[in-house]
Amino acid sequence: MAINLSIDPVSKPSAPETSSSNVIKVGVIGYGYWGPNIVRNFHGQEGSHVVAVCDKSPKSLQRVRQAFPDMHTTSDCRELLTSPDVDAVAVVTPVWTHFELAKTALENGKHVFVEKPFTCTTAQGEELIELAERMHLKIMVDHTFLFTGAVKRMKEMIDDGTLGDLYYYDSTRVNLGLFQHDVNVLWDLAPHDLSIMDYLIKEKPEAVVATGERHLNGVADIAFMTLYYPDNMIGHINVNWLSPVKVRTTLIGGEKKMLVWNDLEADEKLKVYDKGVQMGSGEAVYQTLVSYRTGDMWAPRVEQVEALKVEAAYFVDCIVNNKTPFNDGAAGLHVVRILEAADLSLQHKGKVVRL
Repeated sequence: MAINLSIDPVSKPSAPETSSSNVIKVGVIGYGYWGPNIVRNFHGQEGSHVVAVCDKSPKSLQRVRQAFPDMHTTSDCRELLTSPDVDAVAVVTPVWTHFELAKTALENGKHVFVEKPFTCTTAQGEELIELAERMHLKIMVDHTFLFTGAVKRMKEMIDDGTLGDLYYYDSTRVNLGLFQHDVNVLWDLAPHDLSIMDYLIKEKPEAVVATGERHLNGVADIAFMTLYYPDNMIGHINVNWLSPVKVRTTLIGGEKKMLVWNDLEADEKLKVYDKGVQMGSGEAVYQTLVSYRTGDMWAPRVEQVEALKVEAAYFVDCIVNNKTPFNDGAAGLHVVRILEAADLSLQHKGKVVRL
């Protein structure tokens, strides 16, 4: 979807005053693949109301009118970005448009909910964060998986020591398509896992290595990323647009327990294995004794909720009660910084890039 970026920012007002009922009025820019879900979830709760949707495609706007006959539609994003009737703007457009749209929204006193990845560069992300702080506005980056029952449950088990010290995070996120033309497969799929790792793992990665190859449209469509953490913790992400099957599986290995998350599983998305390896010393200094622990497997209860619904309500709550989202601009910036480093490593066939 092409977005008109010929925007004339108006003078910089303060953050908009919400009504006494604390209903946040939202404008949504972009009604393509993910936009309908954004509109439905922001419009379908008590704390917010979608007042307008913008898209350059007449077919997309027709879909909006069919689903929401009374909702205002426009092909000019300036209507949303400068309207006094909009408290917050959801940017659901290609990543190369995020910076200009989010910046103009902030300059016009709007809170910003922006699709992942946050921006194209760290410099853009830093500028938006500084602008939001100066304007006393909220930025939330749409890292939807952080609001799933599975990820919440995993965080609980890591934080309470169920898994013990973490050894590795290993994710496979592959399918056939959807091919992107403005970003490679790392920028398209890896932000999911990078945001999850940032949320689950206390330490920050120290270095990144990425390899991959391009086959069809000039950008890498298959890639492997390895992240090195302190204390021998390692993360690995396999992303691929050329897989004959769709796989969404993550393994997390800990000192005490190991965990498998299959996001395509309908019921038992999480399985915890009481399995592990212990090393002991023999009588001689060169002897190493390996003992394997094999115990039970159980599937912990996972809350069954629509993650985007929870995320939309959280965004509204952060605005109304002046809270800083945990998936704020700083969290989005950290993901972009890793992606930039991964791109550099990818260009040099797997060069180690320090973070």
